[in-house]
Amino acid sequence: MSEILLIDKPSGITSFDVIRQLRKKLGVRKMGHAGTLDPLATGLLIIGVGESTKKLDEYLKLPKIYRAGILLGEKRTTGDMGGEIVETALIPEISDSTIAKVLSSLIGETELPVPAYSAIKVNGKRLYAKARKNEEFTPPLRTMRVMSVTLSDSERQGDKMVIRVELEVGSGTYIRSLAEEVGRRLGYPATLAQLRRTSIGEFKVEHAKKLEEI
Repeated sequence: MSEILLIDKPSGITSFDVIRQLRKKLGVRKMGHAGTLDPLATGLLIIGVGESTKKLDEYLKLPKIYRAGILLGEKRTTGDMGGEIVETALIPEISDSTIAKVLSSLIGETELPVPAYSAIKVNGKRLYAKARKNEEFTPPLRTMRVMSVTLSDSERQGDKMVIRVELEVGSGTYIRSLAEEVGRRLGYPATLAQLRRTSIGEFKVEHAKKLEEI
């Protein structure tokens, strides 16, 4: 069996959990994916089965489009809602025009720290393993590229605020890092509240199958 599968990953499982489930369903061991989604994120995963795993490297380099919700007023250890709150702030009224101006300032390349809870290796050890053991380290910087970003809407949530955006980004860009950077540029702590990947290059999530459909 050799093919490329498009899967719409549900929230609450890892990208490798998707591989595990597909191996059981299809009875194929040789399998991989082109670009990890965090456990809380949903959306498009490209899965290579059998000899098609050889194509995955070229898919990794493709631009990606995400729909994201950014919570202003909280900073968390993981950069998303799965972590512990480490900073809070009361968010005043912020106009959409102010938010849109900050978002547009992200377009281009920006050097940002990768999330502390990420799979990048430092000295042979994955960062999330260091973070879980409360080891001290400085997350490495990575050049992240934003091709476009638009504000979909903003919404008050008590003394906090959620802004929803759509972003097209280059390979290796962490949306959690961008969410925190949006907060920094607005002057408030921020974390990623929701994330859905809608496309990878020409591959679209509307053409993907849910795991239960395989």
